[in-house]
Amino acid sequence: MRARLRSGRFLAVAALLATAGALAAGLVLAAPGRDEPPGREPAPTSERRQAPELEGAVLVPPPVRLVDLRGRPALVNFWASWCLPCREEAPHLARFAREMDERAQLVGVDFQDAKTDALAFVRKFGWTFPNIRDPSGELAGRYGLVGLPTTYVLDSEGRIAQSLTGPQTYESLVEVVEEVE
Repeated sequence: MRARLRSGRFLAVAALLATAGALAAGLVLAAPGRDEPPGREPAPTSERRQAPELEGAVLVPPPVRLVDLRGRPALVNFWASWCLPCREEAPHLARFAREMDERAQLVGVDFQDAKTDALAFVRKFGWTFPNIRDPSGELAGRYGLVGLPTTYVLDSEGRIAQSLTGPQTYESLVEVVEEVE
């Protein structure tokens, strides 16, 4: 009986370690600054799909719709106040919104977060760009979100050209906008 319990504990610990290792490998692969991280090349124009409509309660005005974003590249960034990599990325998003406003639009999507926590996060990092809430994760599901933070790069016609998983820097965001302009 004890041997079976020890064996069961061993398997549980082994499974936990394997899961942690896979997660760590995924974070390393998605980390910015790699020479060629996955998904860094925009999809060919013919393979791009229309981005889902941005539906959700407004967290930071003004309200935004996809049609409002057409005519220049846009970034749709999924984040949450409880996400540590999102905190790392937040100052870069604030800078991007300030300095690239004429060339690209940035929209934030607060994912499965308490409204008070989300508003505190926005204030802490001085975000003034539009943000909507996705408390149920429904919008994230339509976009195909697999982790936070994730930034979807839309071309000037509102199609998803690229998705960037993991925290981005100001420089990496400027680079991706230049690639889809």
